[in-house]
Order: sequence, then C-alpha cells, then structure tokens
Amino acid sequence: MMKFIVAPDSFKGTLSQIDVANVMKESIFNKLPTAEVILKPMADGGEGTLDALLTATTLSERITLEITGPIGKKITTNIGIIHHNTVVIEVAAIAGLPLVPESKRHPFHTTTYGVGEAIKYALDQGFKKFIIGLGGSATNDGGLGMLQALGATMRTKKQQQAGIFGKDLLEITNIDLSTLDERIWDTDIVIASDVDQPLYGKNGATYMFGPQKGLKQAELKKVDQAIKNYAGHLERAAQLTHSYTVHRGAGSAGGLGFALLVINGQLISGAKIVSEMINLEEAIASSDVVFTGEGKSDEQTLDGKAPGYVAKIAQAHGVPVILVSGSVSDSHLLDKHFSQIYSLVDDHVSLQQAMNETKDVLSKKMHHILTAKNTS
Repeated sequence: MMKFIVAPDSFKGTLSQIDVANVMKESIFNKLPTAEVILKPMADGGEGTLDALLTATTLSERITLEITGPIGKKITTNIGIIHHNTVVIEVAAIAGLPLVPESKRHPFHTTTYGVGEAIKYALDQGFKKFIIGLGGSATNDGGLGMLQALGATMRTKKQQQAGIFGKDLLEITNIDLSTLDERIWDTDIVIASDVDQPLYGKNGATYMFGPQKGLKQAELKKVDQAIKNYAGHLERAAQLTHSYTVHRGAGSAGGLGFALLVINGQLISGAKIVSEMINLEEAIASSDVVFTGEGKSDEQTLDGKAPGYVAKIAQAHGVPVILVSGSVSDSHLLDKHFSQIYSLVDDHVSLQQAMNETKDVLSKKMHHILTAKNTS
C-alpha cells in the first residue's frame, strides 16, 4: 500500500491549502483506493497560515475581532489561539493586499495599525506568546501603524502626532517608545516570514515589493529614504546596541518585520514553523510520495516558500516530491528540487480557466499525474 503525503500551500485567490489538499486526496483515492493519504496543509507565514496552524492543532480556537483594516476602515477578521497559550496573528487577514480594492492599492494609504490592535487585544486577555505571520501584506509603513496602536508616540517636524499610514513615514522626526504598552517587552514573539530581504536599499522592502503594492517607480527612492530615516529614529528610541535594518527578513510585510524585531521578536522561516507544528518531517520520512504546490511557482519557491521547504525535507529522506502549481516559471531552477513539476496552465488550459475552474482543472491534472506509470 502506497503512502502519500499531501502538503500544498494555498492557490492564492482561488483555493485554500486545505481545499487543495482535499482535491489532491480525492484524486489519489479515485485512482488508488487502497492508498494511505495523510494531509499536511502547509503555509509559510502568508495567506492561510492561521488556518494551517488551527487545523494542525487539536487545542485551538478561532477568535473573531473587529479591528482597523489596511485602509483605515474597520473590518471583521480572525486570530487564533493554539495550545491555550499562543496567539496566532496572520497579517494577510488584517492588512492583506486582497483586502484593498485595486483602485486604492498604494502603500501611502495603507497601515499595519490593525496588527497592533490584535496584539493589544491578546495582551488584554493575558497572552504573552505570539506567532505572527507576515506574508501577503498591502503595507510599506515599517510597522509605524502597529507601533502606534501599541502606544508609541511619533511626531512630525511641527511636533504634531504623526498619522498611521505609509505616507506618514515621510514626516517622522521623533519617536518615543516610553509610551509603548510596557507589556510588550514581556512577550515571546515569533515572526513567521517567507522572505529574506533587509529593510531598505535596492534589495529591501520598498524596491522589492513596493511596486506590486502600488508604488510607482518614481516614488521608490523617496519612500526607501523615508523608511531608512524612520528606522534610525526607531532604533535610537529603542536604545539598541545593534541595528536590525539588515537583518534577514527585516523587510517582510513592508518593514513590519523590522518593527517586530525592535520589540524583541524572533524571526524564523514561516514554512519551518508550520512544518514543525504539523510534524511534517516525521510524516514524510515514512512516505512513498509527497505532493505539494502553490498558486505560482518560480525561483522564489526555493527561497522560503512552503513547497520549497517541503521539497527540502523530502530530498533529505529520499522521497519523491511532485509539485503541482497553478502556474510554473523558472522550471529549470526547480528541476533539481522536485521529482516532477506540473502546471495547471498549459497548452489546453488558459490562466483564466485555471483560476475560474481551479478544483476541476486540478482534479484532471492529478488524474493525469496518477495515471503515469512512474507515480502509480
């Protein structure tokens, strides 16, 4: 009897990782009714991290909150409690890009304020342990909004209280952390990130991710300089003995990773956190075949993304790992890490069809894969 591990990330905008895993499982059973199929839905700190951790943990609870969304209006969202003592906050569910209408997408007008409100709510409930997933944000405010929600005082040249949006980074001349909620210094914050970028510079948050959030090329230099100046004020206010600006992942979520590092957060690979929570390696070690996937696979898949991490574990145990993603580019780079690579988009299926009929297209692709002699 063959044993399959099914460990996909979400197909963003279409199916959650749990939905993808269920489609894969059903396809395997349809072809191989006696197979053993174990579902291990994955995430890497971005969209779906909360669901993946809640699903993997028997002692878990979903909490509904009304807090400030990415454009400053109240939204209803969720955080989670696992093991009765750890709060899971998914930034994508509070300040995520899909929460911003396309016509309003611009980091000048988005904020991480709601993330701070979620942390404060948890502190008020007596929690001290946090896992904060950073992927998928619409923000580039360096955590300015989050810190203000937690009580930090930020002032402009005119000694006025600064605003909470990305554009307000350009006005910051003074930061006072003595007004910050003092309970934050007594917390254990694990920052789950899927990127390694520093805070600023050509490889930093603004240049690497700003354009996809709405920043224009002509604005990048000004915003990057503003976030650099802001970082200097924040590190002086925190009286740090070393800088976090070049720390791996400081540029996560538009610099939110940097702000969390300043308040004693520990940045860890989001995929690593989730895989350990769901005992992924133990499951893969005793399996025959692993399936994984995501919405779009490219060279970034190998740089902290969930499927890349799954492949790394599978390779270490000599287990074949099959990548099935919505679309695939840079396959020549992925070939060394995956036994087989498949894209839903091909000569017969357009991108639009793959997005509109994802379950059906994925099911048919799985049937094709499982029919091949080298899988069955």
